[in-house]
Amino acid sequence: MHSLRSHKLRPGTVVLVLLALAQLMVILDISAVNVALPDLAADLDIGGGDLGWTITSYSLVFGSLLLLGGRAADLLGRRRVFLTGLGVFTVASLASALATSEAVFFAARAGQGLGAAMLSPAALSIITTTFQGPDRARALGVWGAVGGAGAAIGVLLGGTLTELVDWRAIFLINLPIGIGVAVAATKVVRPDVAPPQWRGLDLRGAVVATASLAALVYALSQAADAGWTSAQTLGLGLAGLAGLSAFAALELHTPKPLLNVSRLGERGVGGGFVMMLAASAVLFGSFLLTSIYLQEVLGTGALETGLAFLPMAVIIGLGAHLGGHLVGHAGLRIAMAAAFALTAAGMLLLAGVDGDGGYVSDVLPGMLVAGLGLGIALVSVALSVLTGAADDEPGMLSGLNTTGHEIGGSLGVAVLVTIATGAIGTDRSASGVAALAGGLGDAFLVSGVIAAVAAVVALFVLPPAASFLPKLRVAPRVAIH
Repeated sequence: MHSLRSHKLRPGTVVLVLLALAQLMVILDISAVNVALPDLAADLDIGGGDLGWTITSYSLVFGSLLLLGGRAADLLGRRRVFLTGLGVFTVASLASALATSEAVFFAARAGQGLGAAMLSPAALSIITTTFQGPDRARALGVWGAVGGAGAAIGVLLGGTLTELVDWRAIFLINLPIGIGVAVAATKVVRPDVAPPQWRGLDLRGAVVATASLAALVYALSQAADAGWTSAQTLGLGLAGLAGLSAFAALELHTPKPLLNVSRLGERGVGGGFVMMLAASAVLFGSFLLTSIYLQEVLGTGALETGLAFLPMAVIIGLGAHLGGHLVGHAGLRIAMAAAFALTAAGMLLLAGVDGDGGYVSDVLPGMLVAGLGLGIALVSVALSVLTGAADDEPGMLSGLNTTGHEIGGSLGVAVLVTIATGAIGTDRSASGVAALAGGLGDAFLVSGVIAAVAAVVALFVLPPAASFLPKLRVAPRVAIH
């Protein structure tokens, strides 16, 4: 009898698989679209100046609504918000696939961002409340692997579907997955017992936070084109930062705040958020830089570019698996410092790319070393921010964690693309390609510096093992009163 039971999947494992699948859809639709941009733009007649909105319309709504989505999961019910977000995301995916004009497509992409802003923090908060102790570390390891490896898989999937089927297949594939996950989730995810607490939702804070984050994300996403010193970038950026300062002041005097700002003063939460900004900046930025190098310098096609990222997807997954074990034994400081040191080493290897390089010699070694470090970093960050969350905080802290992921990613892409392309303008001659390779090398070098600084900062700002590990090894939930 015991042997039969040992071969059955535990309910928690099924829940984790479903939530990871849902999160994978969210991640895939960020990176897969990058590879499909030329075909998509030609089909929908999107001009060069508007092409960035295929990404921005999604990331702007997603990034600005995450704090609200996370807090809504705590107050309205985690399963309710997850299923609602999944439904919105799936329907918006269908609308994206059926779009016949750029306006409809951009609106549908914004709808995907809305669904993702509810789905993602709710799913992470369900994981945090379903698993305890070492099981939570393993579950967050899977989550971290999806967050990092999913971006690489997205490039592969985007290239494959675009080249073999059509760019619309990138969105259509979400339909069977979304419907399947929704049906299964109603059976295995624990129902919300308490009724929705609409009156506890801090709508005033939500408006201020959403507007401020939207201004910041937009300023960062458009900075490479508008210029860092332009009135648009400086004006919106400063307005966003001022709005976030006002939001923090408001939240300190709100009975049920959207974000408990005092938690940012704790080393695990505040320090983990800073580490997430750095990890995401390097992750998103290096993915885009590598894609540009493969396609613009080495001349690889969409499918070949996608396949080139497969080793990185595998190594990030391995890193996330190792990260959970490393944090559990050595604590956050050592794990995070080691993760960023590996990432810095990988970026320095990639900084050697040139116009006459090749994938195996110039890209693969750095990709593997950095991927291992980023995998460890992503799971370490999640453990840092979410360990010790009170019963009414998992959604709030999950929203904070994912906000750091989006803001850091937007910042990394904006800064690194500006460095990579600033010196060459529109020159695509042989000398221009060589200059682009040099610019990409400089951008990879800056990525390495960011990672190296983060490795040092981790040793000082994160909690020591003596205070963190007892929280990580918390007793199972059934023993908590």
